[in-house]
Amino acid sequence: MYLLSRLYLFTYNSLQALGWAVSLFSILSNILSTKSIHVAYDSAGQLIWLLQTCSFLEVIHGAIGIVPSGVLFPFLQWGGRTLFFLSIVRTIDEVQELPSVFITFVAWSVSEVIRYTAFIVLYPIGLFPGEMWLMYEALPYVKKKNLYADFFDVLPFSYYNFLRVMLLCYPFLWLKLYLHLFKQRGSKLGKHHKKKKQ
Repeated sequence: MYLLSRLYLFTYNSLQALGWAVSLFSILSNILSTKSIHVAYDSAGQLIWLLQTCSFLEVIHGAIGIVPSGVLFPFLQWGGRTLFFLSIVRTIDEVQELPSVFITFVAWSVSEVIRYTAFIVLYPIGLFPGEMWLMYEALPYVKKKNLYADFFDVLPFSYYNFLRVMLLCYPFLWLKLYLHLFKQRGSKLGKHHKKKKQ
């Protein structure tokens, strides 16, 4: 069972890394050919949507114990990206060509291909000039279109207000995840250092 779970994780991580590498290549090659950063969504939006949807498996991996990450931190990462991508970028055509989409997609792609150390720089880049800035830019469109009104009808607040509150909470949730990744990195590098000594 142990060998089977290791083989599964290796296959899953390899396919994710390959997918993110393809998305990065698509974005960069289209930018070179069009001389514009506004084509990031058209270049790799569908592939990133697929990769992000599939990454919910990482929450399940933690829940069933085949990785030691637990459920909370994988869910925070998946939830944050899903809020940004599936409920905003994929839904609001007007934001798909904004520079913040390009910044986020490149930061996500590189950090998923080169894990552990790269996140130190890439996560803040993906968050502040990427995800949060785009959420802020999306607010007028969310209000104008009254997005997800049917779902939020039963709640005492709209999606627009939910998004405004999320923008306030986002940095604190992100910091918790960021510090957790530092801890994970230290643990991985510590194990690697011990193996080298042996």
